[in-house]
Amino acid sequence: MKRLLASLLGSAIAIGSGLVMAADADLQSLEAAARKEGQVNSVGMPDSWANWKDTWKDLESKYGLKHMDTDMSSAQELAKFKAEGENASADIGDVGAAFGPIAVQQGVSQPYKPSTWEQVPEWAKDKDGHWALAYTGTIAFIVNKQLVKDVPHSWADLLKGKYKVTIGDVSAAAQAVNGVLAASIANGGDEKNIKPGLDFFAQIAKQGRLSLTNPVINTLEKGEVEVGIVWDFNGLSYRDQIDPSRFEVLIPSDGSVISGYTTIINKYAKNPNAAKLAREYIFSDAGQTNLAKGNARPIRAEHLTLPDDVKAKLLPNEQYAKAQPIKDAKAWEETSKRLPRMWQEHVIINMQ
Repeated sequence: MKRLLASLLGSAIAIGSGLVMAADADLQSLEAAARKEGQVNSVGMPDSWANWKDTWKDLESKYGLKHMDTDMSSAQELAKFKAEGENASADIGDVGAAFGPIAVQQGVSQPYKPSTWEQVPEWAKDKDGHWALAYTGTIAFIVNKQLVKDVPHSWADLLKGKYKVTIGDVSAAAQAVNGVLAASIANGGDEKNIKPGLDFFAQIAKQGRLSLTNPVINTLEKGEVEVGIVWDFNGLSYRDQIDPSRFEVLIPSDGSVISGYTTIINKYAKNPNAAKLAREYIFSDAGQTNLAKGNARPIRAEHLTLPDDVKAKLLPNEQYAKAQPIKDAKAWEETSKRLPRMWQEHVIINMQ
């Protein structure tokens, strides 16, 4: 019996070692193929967003991959992949969670499961590896304190203010779309019932206070945004880059939504191995830490030990008390498709 157990144990160890060796060999092959391609071209992954710049620098210094990005919204990224087809100019993109399944439906993505795949929660990934959230974001307010003296701490406060509320393009940007969902959640709605959020912004529009300007670093710096609705990681990055004393970033106390962003590897990528290696690195400890440095909560956060200075950059946990993840992804996918039209019919029509 002891001999049998020892034999079985030895076989198990050998199989386990074999799997590790095979995985290592696969990664070595991927690295070699990526080095041969020598570059990776992205869309929607600019240096200032979630600290992508450090990941691109690492990929160049470690693997010799040159990089170029064209910034665009989630919807624009998928449209570009589809329109260009085999004449693809982009290898990989970063899109809001709702756009991951849409990419699969449209047939513009290809799968790749990084070696840390098992540490990604089931709710945050496609079973076949077409998409997986690399980081999460929670809808927050960024307030220009030079222009707004009475800082809003809730959606209810926002409704009573005198300042402009800037949300961006609800027809295309995942950040703006989730801003509407967050307002809905705070006002009793959910993924199936977006009406409370539409009613909320319709009131802001009727007051002449709704701005469709994109709340990004240049519009914030110019003073074109008084209160912007942004992902927490974007707000914190913008604040730190411009002037930490000029802006306050906070999670609305009466409700918000936690979602995330996923890489999409273009089905027709000219540098598919470089794109796969980029995803591999993004899900590694180093890549996940890079995202945290950009104030984005890494999807593998519970498996990481973040440096104290990185932890200190993030908002206090208590601000997230009323923030909730998307509970019905399928319903939200359907609602997201209808939202641009509903936004036009219920909100834009009320703009003065």
